[in-house]
Amino acid sequence: MTTKVLLSRLDRIRRSMPETPVVQLEHDVLDLYAKLEFANPNGSSKDRSAYWMLKQAVERGDITERTTVVESSSGNLAVSMASLCRTLGVPFVPVIDPNCNAVTEAYLRTACDRVEKVTERDPTGGFLATRLAHIETLRKELESAYWPNQYGNTDAILGHYRLTGGEIVRAFRKLDYVFIGTSTGGTIGGLSLRLKEAYPGVRVIAVDAEGSAIFGGAPRTRRIPGLGSSITPPLFDHALIDDVVTVPERDTVDGCQALLLRHGIYAGGSSGTVYTAINSYFAGYRGPTPAVAFLCADRGTAYADTIYDPAWVARLSEEEPVAASGASVAELDVVHA
Repeated sequence: MTTKVLLSRLDRIRRSMPETPVVQLEHDVLDLYAKLEFANPNGSSKDRSAYWMLKQAVERGDITERTTVVESSSGNLAVSMASLCRTLGVPFVPVIDPNCNAVTEAYLRTACDRVEKVTERDPTGGFLATRLAHIETLRKELESAYWPNQYGNTDAILGHYRLTGGEIVRAFRKLDYVFIGTSTGGTIGGLSLRLKEAYPGVRVIAVDAEGSAIFGGAPRTRRIPGLGSSITPPLFDHALIDDVVTVPERDTVDGCQALLLRHGIYAGGSSGTVYTAINSYFAGYRGPTPAVAFLCADRGTAYADTIYDPAWVARLSEEEPVAASGASVAELDVVHA
């Protein structure tokens, strides 16, 4: 297998990634639009960054037919990488942790010949530092290993700048606000750069999970994967952010339920978090109707035994104080950048 073959397979992958749909959601004071990123071939927006990181690595010669790709991820990026690497014919070893939901772990163990699962918590109470340390172990062990490094690889930004951002620009004549869930920084980095070029007045609102350390808070245990990080990933240095909204995990559950019951959208945790942030940000709003967009980054299928399971939600409610219904912007901890 040559570089030419790898590039040909990448071209086939690109042609299998059609533009994802944009749907308008009923709202009392907003022109609200959801871009359904779960319509990507592997069910999430991470297809965009995974594809672009692999494409650039092949073109640079970092990935050849002898390479094993290794990455730290317990969620959608691991799923995307597993699928795309299978298509390329390149081995992929994901490093996961106990927060990986059962559906995702089962898929990875089917799609990958080797899955590494760390169980030791790092000093923050999470697993990220442990996963990254294990990545270094694998890089030394494997003869030819390539680590995309989703936390610091600007190719992830470029993927969303060109692919996701380009589609949004083609879909909207004007855009006043975009709400973007935060994790590694690739999505918000790429979208903020592209959208502020196309719509100079657009405000980029970063949405984070309570317990995340991205914007300077103390890291705490988080139970819902998708948003947040126990570090501030370097990719955030490239993002153009106007405001930050931090949402408790219990409100994430409410947001997911509202998307399903009001709009028929069965979405994952990050989508519910962002939907909650939008409604709270505009609580009491009385001005001209703004055009507001957000991503539904993945489907709710992987969250069936957590967010959509009443018994799991009841346990979460016992552990976490519930924010008052209709919480104001201040109550949801908005930082004006």
